Amino acid sequence: MDINSAEFLISNTTFKKCPQNEKAEFAFIGRSNVGKSSLINMITGKKKLAKTSSTPGKTQLINHFIVNDEWYLVDLPGYGYAKASKKSRKVWEHFISEYLLHREFLLTTFVLIDSRLEPQAIDLEFMNWCGSKGIPFSIIFTKTDKLSSSALQKKLSFYKKEMLKYWEELPPVFISSSQSKLGRESILNYLQEILNSFSESRS
Repeated sequence: MDINSAEFLISNTTFKKCPQNEKAEFAFIGRSNVGKSSLINMITGKKKLAKTSSTPGKTQLINHFIVNDEWYLVDLPGYGYAKASKKSRKVWEHFISEYLLHREFLLTTFVLIDSRLEPQAIDLEFMNWCGSKGIPFSIIFTKTDKLSSSALQKKLSFYKKEMLKYWEELPPVFISSSQSKLGRESILNYLQEILNSFSESRS
């Protein structure tokens, strides 16, 4: 897939105000400071599309971007930001869950995982929740350039072993680096496959 255009469209705090046409969309979510904005910018080839920050918890809205005038890329607030007030976290959790449960043309959600860390309870809980609600998701391991090849493989093996305690089979898994652009082609090819299936189902 070639990305010819990618532009910010709208921000909202409720799925009811999100774009109401029938374009396919893909959401990106993960723990705060997992490198979500950098990954979105790397995938689209637009360095300043999603706002990056050294301060976790910067994204606090449902942000829609229109890509190639054909589909939406959706940047969701990061979960697990400890410094946010309990009230703020409750608001985010509510509109994130409402969005994931009610967006008819959300085709898959990419859950971003920091490849350097041990499996985090909050990530596993979120993915198990998606599974219980029938929400399709894929996993992208980020910041893989921070690890040696052998260390990365050990981390991935351990993570997959942990997930198989809860799942009979794993969802699609990608490894990425916003610095080296590792994973960009694989993720774009996967997006194209899903879009092709979506178009065929509607024709």
